[in-house]
Amino acid sequence: MLFVVDAALTVSLAEQIAVQVRAGVVNGELQPGDRLPPARDLAKSLRVNMHTVLRAYAELRDDEVIEMRQGRGAFVRQDAGAGLIRVTELAAQLKYEARKLGLTQPEILRLMQRGGTT
Repeated sequence: MLFVVDAALTVSLAEQIAVQVRAGVVNGELQPGDRLPPARDLAKSLRVNMHTVLRAYAELRDDEVIEMRQGRGAFVRQDAGAGLIRVTELAAQLKYEARKLGLTQPEILRLMQRGGTT
């Protein structure tokens, strides 16, 4: 998989990397069990700080897209599927839009529990 980042974008470099991994899973370029490049190697090839890559990998781990194996690297989770990633992206977008409207997290959760109906 080819990674590309653009420092001129308003999206952080770490987020750009994370988005590309998610897209790779969604479009089938990355399969469950696939190993991601070591953070040090990816950072060097992208000419970014290694901590930027580690931040992207941590976000993907927290979103349950990848798993980190001590001393072995980062791998796409066996249960990482396009549907789960899409729902995660939609949830993040909902949260962002709701916060722009001034809704609190409990209000957002209540809307989700009601199925979005008024």
